[in-house]
Formats: sequence, structure tokens, C-alpha cells
Amino acid sequence: MGVEPQIRAFFDEPTNTVTYLVWDATSKRGVAIDPVLDFDPAGGTVDDDSVGELLKAAEDLGVTIEWVLETHIHADHLSGAPLIKARTGAKIAIGEHVRDVQNIFRPIFGAEDVKAGGGDFDRLFADGDLLEVGGLCVEVIHTPGHTPACVSYRIGDAVFVGDTLFMPDFGTARTDFPGGCARQLYRSIRRLLALPPETRLFMCHDYKAPGRDRFAWETTVAEERRTNKHVHDGVSEDEFVAMRQERDKGLQTPRLLIPSIQVNMRAGRFPPAEASGVRYLRIPVKLRDGVAASDID
Repeated sequence: MGVEPQIRAFFDEPTNTVTYLVWDATSKRGVAIDPVLDFDPAGGTVDDDSVGELLKAAEDLGVTIEWVLETHIHADHLSGAPLIKARTGAKIAIGEHVRDVQNIFRPIFGAEDVKAGGGDFDRLFADGDLLEVGGLCVEVIHTPGHTPACVSYRIGDAVFVGDTLFMPDFGTARTDFPGGCARQLYRSIRRLLALPPETRLFMCHDYKAPGRDRFAWETTVAEERRTNKHVHDGVSEDEFVAMRQERDKGLQTPRLLIPSIQVNMRAGRFPPAEASGVRYLRIPVKLRDGVAASDID
């Protein structure tokens, strides 16, 4: 399975997202996982502070980033993958079921420029694919449920689980997005929790569960099996599905959902500029009961 990875985490508190720099200490070759692009929706402004911090750390460590690995099409932050690609030459990869997500959202946002077959990404992974980076061996595990395209990356004794799992005191990911499925999520989680108990699990997000005074993003298979509030050992599939579906009914729409989906399904690329040179993100409008289309025309 290759050498054991060196890992450095970068936490973006505005989006509660954890980005990882993972590398082989001998060859100094590595990957970035789930990088964040700084985006202010109120002003429509983009900044590169988070990517800059990651790249500066890689430079200081002498690490060459060869791949940017996305665990899924994120709904809570915009991807910084294109900036890393532009500045390092790294390639961008994601699970092959990104095509399913693109097929769902392309018509919703009128995103006709999205390349067919996931072509915005440099590589689409199938379940079980292996990627070698220096002495690292990255194993791809398809873990759908939160979205159809979710994958986890196993590198040595570490697994980067995306939104499939959270820290044990926070539980599991929502499944109410288009293409999500609580039953699939349960089966994906049980697949991860069948790994050796000492396997380290690295989260993509942390929301600091009530009673905890600090953010955290690393745990183990053994700890998740013992104490995860939603899916510890003994919780049946039907029990989990009933809990997850009921819980999802009360969740709010993520603050950056609309811009995130549009950008991330393009591998972090913004929609093409209009004739004026300005790029725009679209907001679909839903009319609630009692409001007729003629009322707003």
C-alpha cells in the first residue's frame, strides 16, 4: 500500500472545511485534498488566501503537489483546485460518478458549457482505482450517499472520507441533496468501518459539536464504531435511514450551495464571461404556494 503519508491539515473556519496536504517524506511528492477558494457571496469577490497558505506550506516543506483530489462536488465551499493547477501544474481528479451530478445540475443552472463526460476534470476515478504519487499509493473507495459521486481516499493507514462521516460526536452527512440516499450512505459507512480498527479517518468538515471547545477532524475506525452518535455498532440500516431522513427534514440549505455547485461541477471553473467580460452565477427562483408567475413577470 505504499509508504505511510505525511499529513498537514488546513482548517477554513468560514466554511468549516478541512483541506489536506499529503506527501511522501522521501520523494517530497504529494497531493492536495479538497482545497478551498475564498469567496464572499455578498460582494461576489474571490481571493486566494487559503490556496496561498497551502502552497506556501508546500514550498516550505519542499513538497511538489502533483494532484488535487476532490472527494465530491461540494455544496458548502468553492474549490481552489484550478488555482493550484495553474500555479503548480497539478492535475485535478474526482470520482467517475461526477457525471451523474453534472447531469442533475447542468439543466438547473443552464450550464451548457460543462464538458461532456466529466471532461472538466483531468481524471475520473472508478472504485478500486490506484494512484501512485512518489511512494504514496492512493486507493479510491466509492462512498455514495451524501452525493452519488462521493469517494474516499485511502493512503497508507489514513482515509480521507469527505462528507461521508463526521467526528463521532457530530455523526454523519446529510442525504437530502439531489441524488443523495440514506441507505447508500449507511452501506458506504459500514464499508469504511470494516477497515482495520486503527485506521485513521480524516474529515472534510467539522462543526464543533455542542460541549466540545475546539475543532477536530481526525479520529479512528475504532472510535467511530464505538461512539458515532448516528451509526455506531449496533445501529441497523433501517434505524439509520429513519433517523437520517427525519433529521434531514430540518436542515437548512447551505449558505454557499448555489455558487458552490455551479463552480465545483466545472472542476472549480467559473461560468464563461459574458460579452462585457463579467462572469455571473445563476440563482434559480422557486415560487412558493400563492405566488403566481404572472405576479413577478
